[in-house]
Amino acid sequence: MKVDLNGIEINYRIDDRTGGRGPWLTMSHSLACDLSMWDEQAALLAPRYRVLRFDTRGHGLSSAPPSPYTLEEMAADVHGLFAHLGITRTHWVGLSMGGMIGETYALAHPGVFESMVLADTTSRRPPGALEMWGARIRVAREQGMEGVVPSTLERWFTAPFRQSRPDVMERIAAGIRATPVEGFAGCCEAIARVDLLERLPEIRCPVLVMVGEEDHGTPPEMARAIHAALPGSTLRIIPSASHLSNIEQPELFNRALLEFLEAHAPAGRA
Repeated sequence: MKVDLNGIEINYRIDDRTGGRGPWLTMSHSLACDLSMWDEQAALLAPRYRVLRFDTRGHGLSSAPPSPYTLEEMAADVHGLFAHLGITRTHWVGLSMGGMIGETYALAHPGVFESMVLADTTSRRPPGALEMWGARIRVAREQGMEGVVPSTLERWFTAPFRQSRPDVMERIAAGIRATPVEGFAGCCEAIARVDLLERLPEIRCPVLVMVGEEDHGTPPEMARAIHAALPGSTLRIIPSASHLSNIEQPELFNRALLEFLEAHAPAGRA
């Protein structure tokens, strides 16, 4: 389904086997992915929650307006989608860019998120981020998205997983190739400027922070910094996983996710 908001189209999907009685749960994907990144988790959660997924601007079936984008713009897209669907309270699950969007939204609209899961993400750009992301944008503009596929897969998955699951590698690579260059560039510009760490203590809802122990893009030290800035938050480090930990280690990811959600969003509570 699509909705026009903020001058663009946002594509979204709702998976709901609760008959409209479950709590809302919103899932936000990584850079160069789309809402299908959450297929396994959505299937697991739909019997208990009303699961909303969407393609971030510049990705999937959503519009790809000219870059640059900002995290504030992407959070405004979420706000417009919530207004369209009448959502005033929801749980949030965001990985990588999806976590950054969630942090930005939670700070702009306190009280909407009942809980947050921040997976393989960060809240502050590392030194040299603008140069690093600028280099990736240049590769994408000069070579097309095919030019960023090899290095991205190397960052996103451990070597043993890449070697043992060529089917997953091809599926994820196809998603990277399908991402519009303008959308990739726009979101890279936003990610390169993330600077939210000092404000994280303003977030009052329960938070689960997860990270693959071998994630080199948003490494465990970034997760620990988020955890330290959020008193009462929970930290889970997922072994034998890199950046897309929900895909590389779905059993461990899903177990931690369900334990956290059941503690803060009992199934069937609207």
